[in-house]
Amino acid sequence: MSTPTTPNEPTTAPTPGPRPGPRPGPRPGPRPGPTAGAHPPVPVHHVELGDPREFGRIDADGAVWLTTADGERQIGSWQAGTVDEGLAHFARRFADLATETEILEERLDARSGDPRKTQAAAAHLLEELPTAAALGDLDGLATRLQAIVDRAGDQTGEVQAERDAVRTAALTRKDELATEAEAIGAESTHWKNGGDRLRAILEEWKTIKGVDRKADDALWKRYSRARDAFNRRRGAHFAELDRERAVVKTRKEELIAEAEALSNSTDWGATAAKYRDLLAQWKAAGRAPRDADDALWARFKAAQDVFFGARNALNSERDAEFGQNGEAKAALLAEAEKTIKPHEDLEGARRAFRAFRDRWEEIGMVPRDQMSALEGRVRALEKKIREAEDSAWQRTDPEALARVAQFAERSAKLTEQADKAAAAGKDKDAADLRAQAAQWDEWAQAAKSAVDDR
Repeated sequence: MSTPTTPNEPTTAPTPGPRPGPRPGPRPGPRPGPTAGAHPPVPVHHVELGDPREFGRIDADGAVWLTTADGERQIGSWQAGTVDEGLAHFARRFADLATETEILEERLDARSGDPRKTQAAAAHLLEELPTAAALGDLDGLATRLQAIVDRAGDQTGEVQAERDAVRTAALTRKDELATEAEAIGAESTHWKNGGDRLRAILEEWKTIKGVDRKADDALWKRYSRARDAFNRRRGAHFAELDRERAVVKTRKEELIAEAEALSNSTDWGATAAKYRDLLAQWKAAGRAPRDADDALWARFKAAQDVFFGARNALNSERDAEFGQNGEAKAALLAEAEKTIKPHEDLEGARRAFRAFRDRWEEIGMVPRDQMSALEGRVRALEKKIREAEDSAWQRTDPEALARVAQFAERSAKLTEQADKAAAAGKDKDAADLRAQAAQWDEWAQAAKSAVDDR
């Protein structure tokens, strides 16, 4: 195809360089509404060529004329084809300008990118319009570009304010995190929780954007120093703990040696007491290193198990041997419980119990699980004899018998005095004396009844 102009044609306005074609596909959905105080967004339309004759013409000499509000002006010439092809060519150039304008509008509406760059691009297009070799509504396009320039100026301040707010919030949050890390690094002794929290702070730190490099570096140094301080203190703590546990390991090895030396002892009582003491010392010693403590305990326990296993085996053998003794003592006791009746024959019961005791001791030891029950029954039999002895003593208590005699003697004397008073004609005195005698006689009978009931 030949070029649109020839050397003999009149000079035309410079043609702009190539621009991107119309964006394919459907237009995006609704845009956000305008910010308060900003210019209202310019409506964006699909870029369609329409009829270029509404905006210009090509005359018989091939000159291309654009119609504007200020009149016609020549924008170029066309010699390469038909008039319709020429009009379509210059209409496509207008479509390129309109597409660039639409992209700037969409960018501004979406608040994406730097509004200052959007403003500069719109101003550049606006400067090109008076010399643009394009057929279309350049007046309308100029209005839209001017609106973009104005709105971008307003949005620049808004975006900067938003960025400042984001930066301030980011700075504040990172300062809070750094302060928290410093407190952990300086004071915390909760090593696991503190370490976990410092890692969580680091993960959150990575997500916080918008802080300038200088301020971010200063905050990061605070966090890093705090984390290093915590790690140093934690390392020193566990190093000291390792030293202490090494001492505990040595001490437990000494206790194991003592326990192993006692494992074959047959001095059952004393050795069992010694093992109890060793166990108390083991608990007081603390923990050895984790990888060694369980193994040390297994050795210590094994030494104890040897001793107590031998003792238990011996006790089991003895319990088997003592089983017959237990049966003999149970039979002897059952017979004694039937025949010893202290409330009927106290002296016979005493003799029978002494004989029972002698035989009981001769039989010998019984299994440990029978001892308590058998001895309890023996004590119950002894108690019955003691109660019978107490009852007999109370019945023959000299003091109680003396009180009975004293009361009876007092009653007799008062009766004698009453008889003398009656003989002397003192009937009133005689009646009083007989009343007193009756009272003392009643007391004597009561005292005698108390002795008889025992």
